[in-house]
Amino acid sequence: MLTRRNLAAMGCLCAASLCAQQSSPVTSHVMITNLDGSSPHEVYSVPQRIEAPNWSPDGTYLLWNSAGKLWKFPLAGGEPQAVDTGGIHGINNDHGITRDGQWFAISAQQIYLVPSAGGVPRQITEKTPSYFHGWSPDGKWLAYCAERNKNFDLYRISLDGGPEERLTSHPGYDDGPDYSPDGKWIYFNSDRSGSWDIWRIPADGAGPDDARAQRVTSDEWEDWFPHPSPDGKWIVFLSFVKGTQGHPPNQNVMLRRIAAPGETAAVTDILTLQKFFGGQGTINVNSWSPDSKKFAYIRYSLAPGAAK
Repeated sequence: MLTRRNLAAMGCLCAASLCAQQSSPVTSHVMITNLDGSSPHEVYSVPQRIEAPNWSPDGTYLLWNSAGKLWKFPLAGGEPQAVDTGGIHGINNDHGITRDGQWFAISAQQIYLVPSAGGVPRQITEKTPSYFHGWSPDGKWLAYCAERNKNFDLYRISLDGGPEERLTSHPGYDDGPDYSPDGKWIYFNSDRSGSWDIWRIPADGAGPDDARAQRVTSDEWEDWFPHPSPDGKWIVFLSFVKGTQGHPPNQNVMLRRIAAPGETAAVTDILTLQKFFGGQGTINVNSWSPDSKKFAYIRYSLAPGAAK
């Protein structure tokens, strides 16, 4: 079972590198689709594992990780260019861009900030492991999941560093926090109900005994990595078949979409957008286009003769 819990216990530099080592050789296909799942098209492919595209706020490039490095891919055409991250290596698929496009948050057991033009990284967190997932809309907070006292919960920390603030305390496994664009909610995935579902909490935390946590999805799928659209209307997430443990690579998965809940978290309709071979690396981080009309994701294909 490939989860952050046992990856951390094994002392790995990053979840992505271990997944790549343990999975069969793949070709990565970087895809863009309309918000309703129509007109999917490939913008780049390469016979190696690349993961987790972010769409830049100015709409000009995608940011992804591969081989422990961070890469910019110009959407106007060309080849990916490595981002200078100083001495930080083993970068995994938990990264993101500030709304003003000036900073990248990256994860390599700790969370660091790097100028988007590349340069000297600044360490933000002090404890390991810590995995970035979402910027607050005002750029003042970074939301992340972290293992503390043998349990993964959600935390936030100031852009300037300092003490981390714990946002959830349930003994379940919480992961993938991403802010709503109005800054009111943090959406995440958790197995606190006995299966993996999408949940949300107020941005300042779930409160005592997580009383303010709200369950968003509840069906026969294992749901991961919810990402609100910039206009606040939609949430896209990744679903694995029932009983899948963690978020492993090389699986048959679905991208699904719901309307962003209002004051109550009740969800009535879930739209399946795409079905394909993917999993870990497909959509770990927010990848919506700035206009909320499209989003990027990665599907994979196995090398000839390779086993799952």
